[in-house]
Amino acid sequence: MVVVKTSDVQGRRPADLVRTAARNNAEWCDIVCRLHGQAGTYHDGGWTVPKRSPPLYPDAVTLDPAASIDAILAAIDTSPGCSLKDSFACLNLASEGFHVLFDAQWICREADAPSPEAPAGMRWERVRDPAVLRQWERAWNQYDIPPGLFHPSLLDEDAVIVMAGYRHEAIVAGAIAKRSATVASLANVFSAVGDLDAAWRGSVASVAAHVGDLPLVGYERGDDLEAARRYGFALLGPLRVWIK
Repeated sequence: MVVVKTSDVQGRRPADLVRTAARNNAEWCDIVCRLHGQAGTYHDGGWTVPKRSPPLYPDAVTLDPAASIDAILAAIDTSPGCSLKDSFACLNLASEGFHVLFDAQWICREADAPSPEAPAGMRWERVRDPAVLRQWERAWNQYDIPPGLFHPSLLDEDAVIVMAGYRHEAIVAGAIAKRSATVASLANVFSAVGDLDAAWRGSVASVAAHVGDLPLVGYERGDDLEAARRYGFALLGPLRVWIK
């Protein structure tokens, strides 16, 4: 196991990295929502979308621990089903009718961390064809949601990299990276065959090759968090997702 202490992240304060990771995540949510016809807005220490976001995506993301929660709630549809990503795990929205959906940890992997070798018997390729993206989504979709969450135009976004891991001709793993100015996120890491370590090893190796000297950030929980730590990710701090 590779163990990286938060204090080892090249002298940068974890709080600053959390803000950077949260902003990158909001940019990713904004892309997904925009491609579904929902224009997001950055304001009052957060990102919001005025109508209900697509499945698995929040209606708001806080970008500052001092964000105006009243202003953020006023900018979104707070009917049942509304969700909000509390990027600093510092809010109490129970009085607003929300409950905690899950807690997770922001993570970061430095660009100069040793890159793992791609798993034997797998090849990793960037997805560039909408038909392959549909195959990727079918392999990824363990949530029983309607197809089409990942719009074909996602492949035209310069900042977005969709990676697929193949065994023979079948997609069995994958991930998505979203580049920002100073970091790249690693998200949607999955294994369709129950081999989480192979998925993380291959995702880290293939995405790192595409983003160059950018650190990788993201957030995870449970088994995915443990896998991320095995492949060089440091813990930065908690986040919380609330749902109404």
